[in-house]
Amino acid sequence: MTATEQDDHKAQMKKLQAEQAQRRRELKDPERGLVLVHTGDGKGKSSSAFGVIARALGWGQKVAVVQFIKGKWKTGEKQFFGRFPELVDWHVMGDGFTWDTQDRERDIEAAEKALVRAGELIASQDYALVVLDEINIALRYDYLGSNAVIHVLEQRGKTRVILTGRDAKPDLIEYADTVSEMREIKHAFHNGIRAQQGLDF
Repeated sequence: MTATEQDDHKAQMKKLQAEQAQRRRELKDPERGLVLVHTGDGKGKSSSAFGVIARALGWGQKVAVVQFIKGKWKTGEKQFFGRFPELVDWHVMGDGFTWDTQDRERDIEAAEKALVRAGELIASQDYALVVLDEINIALRYDYLGSNAVIHVLEQRGKTRVILTGRDAKPDLIEYADTVSEMREIKHAFHNGIRAQQGLDF
């Protein structure tokens, strides 16, 4: 790189730095906790939410998790976050994947109970973050209605909420502050490889 190119690069970076600083000055803190949706057919929706939990714990913030679909089987994340009982409240409310129960009424009842619990946790405003894991699946199968979920979210005050699961409903996408879509390009499962402990669960 020539001296002229170095000077041009430095000038471009200084201009970008000034623009970013100006943008940060114009940003504001929200009056309410943000709502995030993690959706899409790719791997990593819940994992991303659990990463945000780790970030919150790094700041000593209190977190709650309500799992809507996943059953009682052991997961690495539940075992890990169980090491922080004073900061993490973890509620497994689902009976397992819908093809496991094969009982629609039971699935609806479990989803409704999970939403009641989620509503209590969110409305208490005792938590910096509440993760509603796989709630989008409960909505996808019409175990819950979007209006009922939005009503719960409206009680959040400063509490931040993350909703995970594929096929998020359009009205929840519209309601949320941040929406991320995980897109599957390739998955080992489709090549006959079973889920791996410590990687998939």
